Amino acid sequence: MASQWADVPPYPPDSVGGNNGPDPWIAIGPMARTTDGTHPSADPPTFRESQFDIILRRQRMRPVEGGGLKDTLATASRFLNLSNDFEFAGWGKFLKLSLTSEDRTVGEERIQCIRRAKLLGQFTGAALPGIAVLGGVFYTLPAVVAVSGVYSPISLFMATLALFLWRPIMEELASVLPMSGAPYSYILNIARKSLALLSATLLLLDFASTSVVSASTATSYLAGEVVLPFPTFVGAVLVLVIFALVSLTGLKESTRIAFVVMALHVGTMVALTIAASVHWARTGNAQLQRNWAEGQPPTRTAIAHQLFNGFCLGMLGLTGVECTPSYIGAIKPGRFPLVLRNVHLPAIVLNTIMITLVLATVPLEQVISGANVLSVLAGMSAGPWLRRWIVVDATVVLCGGVLTGILSACELFEQLARDRVVPQMLLRVLPFSGAPYISVLVFTAISAILYASAGASLSVLSKMFTLVWLTVMGLFPLALLLLRFNRGRMPGTRTTPLSLAFFVLALTAVVFAGNIAIDPSTAGTRLMRAVYWIYDQYPVLHRCSGSKMWGKALVDAMARLKRQPVCILVKTDAINLLLHMLLYVRENEETSCVKIVHFYDEENDVPSELEANAKILDEAFPEITIDLIIVHGMFSPANVASLAHRLQIPSSLMFMSCPGPEFAYPIAEFGARIISL
Repeated sequence: MASQWADVPPYPPDSVGGNNGPDPWIAIGPMARTTDGTHPSADPPTFRESQFDIILRRQRMRPVEGGGLKDTLATASRFLNLSNDFEFAGWGKFLKLSLTSEDRTVGEERIQCIRRAKLLGQFTGAALPGIAVLGGVFYTLPAVVAVSGVYSPISLFMATLALFLWRPIMEELASVLPMSGAPYSYILNIARKSLALLSATLLLLDFASTSVVSASTATSYLAGEVVLPFPTFVGAVLVLVIFALVSLTGLKESTRIAFVVMALHVGTMVALTIAASVHWARTGNAQLQRNWAEGQPPTRTAIAHQLFNGFCLGMLGLTGVECTPSYIGAIKPGRFPLVLRNVHLPAIVLNTIMITLVLATVPLEQVISGANVLSVLAGMSAGPWLRRWIVVDATVVLCGGVLTGILSACELFEQLARDRVVPQMLLRVLPFSGAPYISVLVFTAISAILYASAGASLSVLSKMFTLVWLTVMGLFPLALLLLRFNRGRMPGTRTTPLSLAFFVLALTAVVFAGNIAIDPSTAGTRLMRAVYWIYDQYPVLHRCSGSKMWGKALVDAMARLKRQPVCILVKTDAINLLLHMLLYVRENEETSCVKIVHFYDEENDVPSELEANAKILDEAFPEITIDLIIVHGMFSPANVASLAHRLQIPSSLMFMSCPGPEFAYPIAEFGARIISL
């Protein structure tokens, strides 16, 4: 190597520095020859040339054994007494390979496998999300009417139209990154993995919530019509297990089942629409006029408020559409926009028509009560036979939402396993169906744990599902912005204006805040505390009269949220147990009022130190008012329900310790949450 540069002068003779010193641009000693090999180049080397020469020089100057650029011995070791040679990965090799015919055969077969996996068309691909989206009519209508009243048709129509804003975003992302597991797979390819894992967590929680809420709603809907031989939570668990077994038949068979279910549901809704329309034509507009008169807000501001609240809750009628990109790898090329269309347009028609027919036929107070609204509409329109038909359809369709969540989660698990985020065993499939049985079992277990952690409470799950779904929908415009910024060169359809992505992201935040405003318990006061802390950091704002009013309003709002009391059902006066239960309440519930309740039969059954310990705890928690209530009677589900009515505290806000194996009553009958051993 040294002879190669023997005849090359160290510096060019006509350098700016003359013969007295090196030229300013020279970074290394030897210079490259000209193309004819006779004269050294007088032009400065490019950055690439200089860097390459530096690397060559460093490797020549260092011995191969124990040196070079990867010399671990030259760096400090965390091991003071032992060798760190095992941390040296070794030197790389330069190889030349030629692909054999066997290599090419295997590669072609893998490509064909990927292509054969794209087996879903525009209708079969729309079946899975369509079940969840079109099934939302059973639980969306009462919720929207409760906050929007007679203006519910307008609110719900506007909410379903909002998906037109998301569709071009989802279509562009799918054209650029047509891979399953979205939006996790989108963000994984365009941003940091930590953000992608966060999106995967949200997706998994969304899918689990979809399955659990669908199963619980289906059982509750059925329980509202017939007397079940088992508690509602048992029925929900049975639904989860049954559809987990259905999903083991494989994706292709599952989508066929979903398509049949969706077709039957559409037929049922058509029959109900015809029957209700005929009934409306016979009875006239009398009921609609009564509902309009009873539900008319007093002011225009109240009307606008009702429209906004109805729009926020009406967006939940689209839950399920976020599952569509999760299995886009199984959808035939070019069919994804058609799948979104086939899911979206029926949702607009179905929700708007049904809410109008309900208000024209069913008394407003009955709708707001949260009864099985569509079955009531069917009974009033055509009699018991149609009502039973609607009940069966509702049960089947809502159960189909469980299948949507399971299959979407399996696609996500597959992507996570392939990315080595979760164990590779989740990729194992059944030989006869190709279904990922371990993924199905794991997801079913996660759903069951989620259901149990919420105390088998549908209201708690629904509130969580609301915010999780909105957060997941916000991932799509975020992914598009990151795609344009970080991966703008990737091929694909670029039709979405960036302004639309920013608008949709802002709309998601508005709807998120709107749902919190409708039911503040979904977010609690911690967000308000954060805002209040930020306000506290700027003393200049405290001198502004308008700012003072705003700060006082924020404090009043937090105080109102914390007025909701909770109840702790206790058996003992052990202060350590009482302390643990109070700490749970303080960390998990936004309340400033706790009622400790003890049931007793005889006067001497009251623990002797219960009153004294309650007063000690009341002093120890200045931010919480602790009341002690002694109730005469047996500790039974009936008495606890009576107490809930007396105190006006829902059973979901009553907490108890875990009973023993000899406890005389089923836990589910209490409706209370178990928070300690």
